Amino acid sequence: MQIKKLLSYLEEIAPPSLQESYDNAGLIVGDPKVDIEGVLICLDSTEAVIDEAIQLGCNLVIAHHPIVFKGLKRLNGKNYVERTVMKAIKNDIAIYAIHTNLDNVYYKGVNSAIAEQLGLVDTQILAPKGRAKKLITFVAPDQMEPLRKALLDAGAGAVSGFRDLTYASLGVGTRDGSGGAQVKLEVVYAAHQERSLVSALLKAHPEAHVPYDIIATENKVMEIGSGMIGKLEEPMNEKDFLAHLKSVMGAGCVRYTRLRRRKVRKVAVCGGSGGFLLQTAIARGADIFVTADYKYHEFFDADGRIVIADIGHYESEQFTIQLLHEIISNKFSIFAAHCTKVNTNPVYYL
Repeated sequence: MQIKKLLSYLEEIAPPSLQESYDNAGLIVGDPKVDIEGVLICLDSTEAVIDEAIQLGCNLVIAHHPIVFKGLKRLNGKNYVERTVMKAIKNDIAIYAIHTNLDNVYYKGVNSAIAEQLGLVDTQILAPKGRAKKLITFVAPDQMEPLRKALLDAGAGAVSGFRDLTYASLGVGTRDGSGGAQVKLEVVYAAHQERSLVSALLKAHPEAHVPYDIIATENKVMEIGSGMIGKLEEPMNEKDFLAHLKSVMGAGCVRYTRLRRRKVRKVAVCGGSGGFLLQTAIARGADIFVTADYKYHEFFDADGRIVIADIGHYESEQFTIQLLHEIISNKFSIFAAHCTKVNTNPVYYL
């Protein structure tokens, strides 16, 4: 099986269009048409990870963080980025990154993995930002169901917690002076799905010249966005929750703001650097906000309205490795998928 087939599947789950503007997710090194011999999954594609891939006979590394964020002007091995890329190329190992696009999805996303570890229920995207669109087309009544199925298979009708959401109304269509029964079929979809949806429409519609309209809406797609918020099944006091957090997330330490002497019921989380979501977490009534990479002065922003708990960048995202392993191994069985045994965390604790 070629690399591009696996990448196409991963991009159905986390479309590249959902990555942030500063990001560099995608195939960074390698030929997508090469057959997969084995896959190694990691958080960071370092030199040690490439060495591990060589030892395991893997020719594809799936990483969460891109090894290259900005353009490389030279490849002469002067830093770990250049050395990693050079070693991968020399040994015919492809490197693929699935970063903020995986952060920004609800289903099988980075933050859902954190929420699962913490035992949160009734989870939602903390800051939804996807936009819904509507596609309208017209078709003969007896040809509607195959077309409807094709659009649903392409991802339409799955927004804001709904599945298979469509609307059909019967009317009379006229053309060149003659008329007949027509069904107006409407489907909603997330904006990033537009290309695949239109492609499915053009392929499945029985007419050569397909009539359709696309309408932008102000409705948000609740399954796309930053962070996650959920509830504990049973409220905990703050100290007990922090101890639970440190244990289940394998954190070397937890840096936190002044406790509020209240029960923890609602928890907001964001893997990696999530400080930009603090005000949203407060506005949505979270008792504690779990994230990473907080600077000294930023802790003051809690201002007694919430508890900030910084568990470290690596610690907050480490379960992404197992998440990706499950996504890949549950779908494909014709090649071996390995979780790295290299701890790429650059931070150590006494």
